[in-house]
Amino acid sequence: MDNKDAEKLFFIPFNTGGHWLLLAINPIREIVYYLDSLGNDWTTYPDMKVLIDTVLQAFRAQRDIQTSRRGANSITWIKVACPQQRNQIDCGYFMLRFMRDTLALGRLKIRTDYFDEFKCAFYTKDQVDEIKEEWCQFMIKLNVCS
Repeated sequence: MDNKDAEKLFFIPFNTGGHWLLLAINPIREIVYYLDSLGNDWTTYPDMKVLIDTVLQAFRAQRDIQTSRRGANSITWIKVACPQQRNQIDCGYFMLRFMRDTLALGRLKIRTDYFDEFKCAFYTKDQVDEIKEEWCQFMIKLNVCS
């Protein structure tokens, strides 16, 4: 981080071993926003939580941030209500769409009812196809498929 005091939101696409979900992390405030298109709680993936908590604690130590014993476990995990997939194969596209929609709005905080703005409990086939097309165009521009 160039500016140590600037708040930023870092996106971590996370694969649990068969399922993609999105973590959006504000390391300064020690907040982890958890977006899962299957609706699982982060406690479903304890290894993920331990890994991310450890990373944030290392970040805190690197910045020489002093905390009390009670404050050492002050990392806040927030489950964000987000559109749910209707099958077992579109999780990666949902994760990409969550990231794109959040970036487009330019926010540093994500409300738990964030996706209420989009008024959808599910993405339509067209919305999923849209992110698939964008991803394909991005890969073509990178010349990955040659």
